[in-house]
Amino acid sequence: MKKSFKFFLAIAISLLMTGCGIYNKYQSEAQVPADAYGTMVNGQWSMVNGQWSLAQMSWREFFTDPLLQQLIDSVLTRNTDLHSARIAISQSEASLRAARMAYLPSLHFTPSGTIASFDHSPATKTYNLPLQLSMDLDVFGSITNQKRKSQALHMQAQLGEEILRANLISIVAQQYFMLQVLDHQLHILTVTDSLWRASLSTEKTLWENGKIYSTAVNQMESSYLNVKTQIVDTRRNILSVENSLCRLLALTPRHIQRSHWGSSALPHHPQSASDDTGQRMFDTRFLKVGVPAQLLEYRPDVRMADYRMAEAFYNTQAARAAFYPGITLSGTAGWTNSAGSIVVDPGRLLLSAVASLTQPLFARGRLTANLKIAKLTQDDIQRKYVQTVIDAGNQVNEALADLQAAREKHAYYHRQVEVLRQAYKGTHELMDNGKANYLEVLTAQESLLSAQLSEAMNMYNGAQAIIALYIALGGGTK
Repeated sequence: MKKSFKFFLAIAISLLMTGCGIYNKYQSEAQVPADAYGTMVNGQWSMVNGQWSLAQMSWREFFTDPLLQQLIDSVLTRNTDLHSARIAISQSEASLRAARMAYLPSLHFTPSGTIASFDHSPATKTYNLPLQLSMDLDVFGSITNQKRKSQALHMQAQLGEEILRANLISIVAQQYFMLQVLDHQLHILTVTDSLWRASLSTEKTLWENGKIYSTAVNQMESSYLNVKTQIVDTRRNILSVENSLCRLLALTPRHIQRSHWGSSALPHHPQSASDDTGQRMFDTRFLKVGVPAQLLEYRPDVRMADYRMAEAFYNTQAARAAFYPGITLSGTAGWTNSAGSIVVDPGRLLLSAVASLTQPLFARGRLTANLKIAKLTQDDIQRKYVQTVIDAGNQVNEALADLQAAREKHAYYHRQVEVLRQAYKGTHELMDNGKANYLEVLTAQESLLSAQLSEAMNMYNGAQAIIALYIALGGGTK
């Protein structure tokens, strides 16, 4: 008997020793490529070693326009998708709470009673009033791994809300600036409409006096009508953007209040002496991007990818734990008047305790397959994590490139508008003195309008790029 006891004890100790690994906690092995941002950053943009970066700014610091702040606040409060994300967090909290309580025993009250009579004999009444207790012992980490997996899922739900929050802030800001640019373009078109209407009137007067041909009037009127159609299109685009914002706000279509373009600049050096609206909107001479390692610290999608690896790790641990026995303790305590074949009144206290062990021996390959699948899934998620970091660095690089291009093009557009405005004015004066024909005036007018509209859209592209950079660095979560 002693030999048998020692034998089973040795087996139990051996199982415990081999099962120690399934209690290990997930350790992040995240490695960020040294050139995550690409080669562009070092040559064009300021870097910082932990002091400050664009991502550390809250969205209220980044977007200083009071009307935009109010709009973002409303979206973060009313948006349906964000509400669903918050519900998902609450659901994951409930699951995590249940996983933590799995260590505790379960207690059930299961009263029962019977009335029996045999061959017309007096009825026999029996009853049981037991409290049943059952408890799974976490000897091989099945409960612990499930709890840690639930923690990883809970963090994923929180980070999912952060990702959606940042994306909403980005979309709202971009559409708000698009409205401002469309307002600015509408103003340009309205002024042009007034000027070209006066020019058309002048052309008609010259034609009536026989000084020019009707073709000149027709050409001028065609260009004037084209401006009219652009005004209609711009107003329609404004309405479309407003409706998009209303959908994010979960509101019926309505006007979106906004300030005029350039009234509130995006982050730039406070000592910038430039009075040009475009330069003030995205002056990045002193922009601090941050080191690549901060992608892990601030970007919620990178952190979520890390928690997915943790989830996969604990799934693999659980698959390993399934090979080990499950131990359950159960007991019953209560009052009964049924003692086997004897019925006693009043009832007596009944106590019982049972310990059971379930060791899987042959599960038709299911346990082995589950472990293999878990390992393959873990390897796949690790590769996806690396890809997430690479994609994050690529987004930063793209945003920097777009910002740099918009900055460089702005100077050219600004100068082009100045030159074309002078050319238009001079050509119109020459035509009035009979030294230039209508085609030269028409060309100057159309070139000036095109350059003005392009300059406005390039300013929007610059604003859009710095917003994209802010989000790509992990901003918008605060």
